[in-house]
Amino acid sequence: MKAMIFAAGLGTRLKPLTDRMPKALVPVAGKPLLEHVILKLRAAGFDEIVVNVHHFADQIIGFLETKRSFGIRIEVSDERGQLLDTGGGVRRAAPFFDDGAPFLVHNVDILSDLDLGALYRHHLRRDPLATLVVSRRRTSRYLLFTPEGRLRGWLNERTGETKPPTLSPTPDLHKLAFAGIHVMSPHVFALMDEWPEVFPIMDFYLAQAATQRIEGYVPPAFHMLDVGKLDTLHEAETFVAAYPPLA
Repeated sequence: MKAMIFAAGLGTRLKPLTDRMPKALVPVAGKPLLEHVILKLRAAGFDEIVVNVHHFADQIIGFLETKRSFGIRIEVSDERGQLLDTGGGVRRAAPFFDDGAPFLVHNVDILSDLDLGALYRHHLRRDPLATLVVSRRRTSRYLLFTPEGRLRGWLNERTGETKPPTLSPTPDLHKLAFAGIHVMSPHVFALMDEWPEVFPIMDFYLAQAATQRIEGYVPPAFHMLDVGKLDTLHEAETFVAAYPPLA
């Protein structure tokens, strides 16, 4: 099974640490974030992984070489010339996904107790364009889903902004928070042909939602942590102790 790890971001919320290292190599409980995600993916049966790189790319490449790619196939999608955002990053990595099978995408700064294998099998059974891991946690920005679990839009509760702009949030639309983990059908690449070189994957999903089946997946008893800011690093240490990766 194949997966992609988003590791190209600048990590500005983790400054000053990211003034000298990429976010992917910020340590938590003695291991870089990237290592936590790779080990979790490997334990779930993902044995071919592509990692996109931009900020301090050489450090990530050197780390993977030192670890001998953790005994699996790990390749790098090089964005040193230009940071392509999440959608552009997926499209740049398209040659890696040459087997016609769905693939999992995981943000490098997300820790969770999610059963990634169960998520992937759920996607295979349902066969949508994409399956987005979501939860009922409190946030200011939500994805909006129908009662049947199909993506319909996005809402920023602080500003009232919606995507699409004509969307009117109604009580029947469920507000769920995206967890930074998703499974994508390889059919996404044909739909990306007309998109610019740089674009966010969520804008792509929202644009396709009217005509394509994009579903939410709410895991049972789900715990996750976005290690995106300095004040979450101590919490991350506790989280890893409480929710070790699945074997």
